[in-house]
Amino acid sequence: MSRFVTRFLKDEAGATAIEYGLIAALIAVVIIGSVGLAGGAVDATFQSIASALAT
Repeated sequence: MSRFVTRFLKDEAGATAIEYGLIAALIAVVIIGSVGLAGGAVDATFQSIASALAT
């Protein structure tokens, strides 16, 4: 039992996987936020073009 606990405490594979998961989640949040902000600007640009073409 002692060897199992020692080996479990030294194993860092799970911690590395969790860190990679957190980094991927952070990158996803940044991408979603930037697309949301850029989407509003693009929508406003298309609306102004559409209104200019309509007149």
